[in-house]
Amino acid sequence: MIANPSRRGFLIRGSAALTGAALSPSAFAIAQRGSSFDPSRPAAAAGRLSIGGDLLVSRLGFGAMRITGDGIWGEPRDGKEARAVLRRALELGTNFIDTADAYGPYVSERLIKDALYPYPKGLVIATKGGQVRPNAQEWVPDGRPEHLREACEASLARLKLEQIALYQLHRPDPKVPFEDSVGELAKLQQQGKIHHVGLSNVDPEQLAKAQAIVKIVSVQNRYNVADRQSDDVLAICEREHIAFLPWAPLAQRAQAAAAPDPRLATLEAIANERHIDMAQATLAWLLTRSPLILPIPGTSRVDHLEENIAAARIRLSRQEMERIG
Repeated sequence: MIANPSRRGFLIRGSAALTGAALSPSAFAIAQRGSSFDPSRPAAAAGRLSIGGDLLVSRLGFGAMRITGDGIWGEPRDGKEARAVLRRALELGTNFIDTADAYGPYVSERLIKDALYPYPKGLVIATKGGQVRPNAQEWVPDGRPEHLREACEASLARLKLEQIALYQLHRPDPKVPFEDSVGELAKLQQQGKIHHVGLSNVDPEQLAKAQAIVKIVSVQNRYNVADRQSDDVLAICEREHIAFLPWAPLAQRAQAAAAPDPRLATLEAIANERHIDMAQATLAWLLTRSPLILPIPGTSRVDHLEENIAAARIRLSRQEMERIG
């Protein structure tokens, strides 16, 4: 990773440059009335995205998976630092936090409540259900309606919420009809326990099936500069104005591979030219790739968080995007 010589100065300059960011009168009214989106803060440089038509968020969120222990299991090594990361994310202008009951399990949701409750107005906490952790090595889908209901109600209690702003099916369960799983989320929405419904790890056919049952406002699939298997899903999201939340946004697995991906190599060359680090470059690629993409990079350290948020003001040119391919 290329060192960033002045990440704090970069954040401050980015904040000043975006103080006068263009918000339409109606969007500004929403921001003033009920959203914690603040155009003067560094994360605002990424722009804003309306999820479901009424959740106005900064287009650079925070993924709360890494604040748990090693292997996304158990308590963090440094609970104080984990809570500091969450608080700093909000200070920098991020108002979208993504988590799941499987992270820890349960640890991530509890840390969010411990660090941030009572929540500032307009903070959007998205969580997921439908995947369980029998042990540190296993992630097992469980899309049974009774499990999803139990998981949702437990997340409400852990997060100390009356309603979850965005509840996502973590992964389709091959042992349970997909329509049954989504149908239960629709029931939870009708009962006021969920405001909006999202999906994770789905293909176009599954997305279409879900849309026939309930309004889907977000999709969270693996996606980064080196892994674009969900290009077809992203195209649907762009056409239908569905937020697309890429997980594994930093392409760390591809960067660690023995055979380098040529697209990553090109992006690294651009990062060197721009004097930014690779984490910032991979996030800049996502922010440039589509206005419906809402990256949710995660970390357990405040300094890494600040480096990631600094990417909010970076965009790649058309020529740079063409070079990457």
